[in-house]
Amino acid sequence: MENWGLSEALRERRRSGLYRARLEVASPQGPNVVVDGQRLTAFCSNDYLGLASHPTVTAAFAQGLREYGAGAGASHLVCGHMTPHQQLEQALAEFTGRERALLFSSGYLANLGVLTALLGKGDEVLQDRLNHASLLDGGLLSGARFRRYRHVDVGALRKLLGKSVADRRLVVTDGVFSMDGDMAPLPELAALCRREGACLMVDDAHGVGVLGETGGGTLEHYALSQEDVPILMGTLGKAFGVMGAFVAGSEELIESLIQSARSYIYTTALPPAAAQATLAALDLVKSGQDLRAALQRNVAQLRHGCTQMGLAIQASDTAIQALVLGESATALQWSAALRQRGLLVPAIRPPTVPAGTARLRIALSAAHTETQIDQLLNALAEVKAL
Repeated sequence: MENWGLSEALRERRRSGLYRARLEVASPQGPNVVVDGQRLTAFCSNDYLGLASHPTVTAAFAQGLREYGAGAGASHLVCGHMTPHQQLEQALAEFTGRERALLFSSGYLANLGVLTALLGKGDEVLQDRLNHASLLDGGLLSGARFRRYRHVDVGALRKLLGKSVADRRLVVTDGVFSMDGDMAPLPELAALCRREGACLMVDDAHGVGVLGETGGGTLEHYALSQEDVPILMGTLGKAFGVMGAFVAGSEELIESLIQSARSYIYTTALPPAAAQATLAALDLVKSGQDLRAALQRNVAQLRHGCTQMGLAIQASDTAIQALVLGESATALQWSAALRQRGLLVPAIRPPTVPAGTARLRIALSAAHTETQIDQLLNALAEVKAL
């Protein structure tokens, strides 16, 4: 592949501070991890409730391995749809207050499956400019006319819908935005979609399990129904601590996805043990008011400390706290300096975020202690003073 220019492209990524390197974590996920032999306090995992290593969840996984083996062996429509999958789908439908739910092997596959199955030429998809990459990719791959509106700007969306002539229009938004941590104005979006005859889809990957009295996510937080938001996507590898994703909605929506979503039809089903572990995690989520309260205390402590220091932390009441630093080199320097102080906080750079908004993405967990957050705040103060 000498003529493809790959070497030069990689060199340019390094020169511009955009090169990405994988970390090898040699420990279970949790507030403390081991990387390259170094014990670090981690503020980068989406394990928001601390369930990835919870003994109840790991015990259920182990029991599932003993009962059902390591893998599903096939796609859901061949012979890979096993009893734990069916039980989890039914439990997720009940949990979300919807008619049915459908498991996918990842959130990326779920979003691609929904958008490409439901949309086509002549349709229109309208998305928040800061939606997750999987939503943007699904919109582009669908063949529908693809429009983007200014971030959380209901007025801008209203104008686009007013100009639309498509018979089928799908509005798509994150519930909690993954790089800023702010929440979409879902009540206003739902009301607008009802008035305009559009359908609303919410990717609640970072809201399910974390928000709402029983962890039902942004829809429970805002008291929105299936009628308000016909298509809900949630992931199971963040607050639930396991893996996979689901789409929940009406009977006809789920059956249509089973028949037409290529990323569902042509993918091996999740390991049944993972589904069994997620069932255990779901029980912990539903009764996890104390965990969610602990997470909110951690959010408040971090935000208060950052505000006191005059740090430019983004407005967010969720587990995702973004400290915008500007240039990629600056974000990398801060991240490296924090690691020298025993803290793992990733630098997020373009194209994941817009140019000029490189940042530290601080992900908080209910499992973090007050002492650990003080440690982070003290380290941020030291780095700021350099």
